[in-house]
Amino acid sequence: MNISPDILFTAAGFPVTNTVLVTLIVDIIIISVILAVNRLMSVSPGKLQNALELVIDYFYSAAKDIAGNRASFIYPWVVSFFIFILIANLIEFIPGFESIRFFSHYASGHSEHGVSLFRAPTSDLNLTLALAVVSVIMSHYYSIKYTGIKSYLGRFFSFRMFGIFFLVGMIELMSEFVKFVSFSFRLFGNIFAGDIALSVTKYFFVMSAFEMFVGVVQALVFAMLTMAFTTVLTEKTH
Repeated sequence: MNISPDILFTAAGFPVTNTVLVTLIVDIIIISVILAVNRLMSVSPGKLQNALELVIDYFYSAAKDIAGNRASFIYPWVVSFFIFILIANLIEFIPGFESIRFFSHYASGHSEHGVSLFRAPTSDLNLTLALAVVSVIMSHYYSIKYTGIKSYLGRFFSFRMFGIFFLVGMIELMSEFVKFVSFSFRLFGNIFAGDIALSVTKYFFVMSAFEMFVGVVQALVFAMLTMAFTTVLTEKTH
């Protein structure tokens, strides 16, 4: 398994990889579930509605506990990250997911058997980096919107106590850029390493169960860290 995704074909000059294809499938699944739940919404909910309400209630309660009234704008993002990453992580466990091969002049140099038509989106660093960028930028946007530009800048640029706070602010600013790396590589590393382990181990069912657990945990970690960082950044500095 290559560290980079395989290009299947191009569309208007844009390379469509196996991870891009599965990302679109994940999007279709999420939209379909939302439409189905919206159509079947009832005061006596079925299993699907119950499951979604359980997830939403959990994240709303967690956001309410740590962010108070700010939970109203934090938890929708957190839930969205969790659901998308969860499905993107677990979709590869559908039987036969990676066994379907695809042949094209882009993939012909890789193997005489072609390349996998489908690949877990979160095993692509491009996607995990994009998720990290959205998460970090979103948290800074809400910081400016709800604390004001003065309070936001004061978090990073302050000359109180003979410049000590300026140094602290610079360290905190650098830590914001580190989030891009930590968010993206944590998710990518765990999923990609799991795929490699599954491809070489003979204990497939044991490893599959473990990797499914890891997929759930990684989705939860990404979502909860987004919640925590957004909560911190939306607190007014004094």
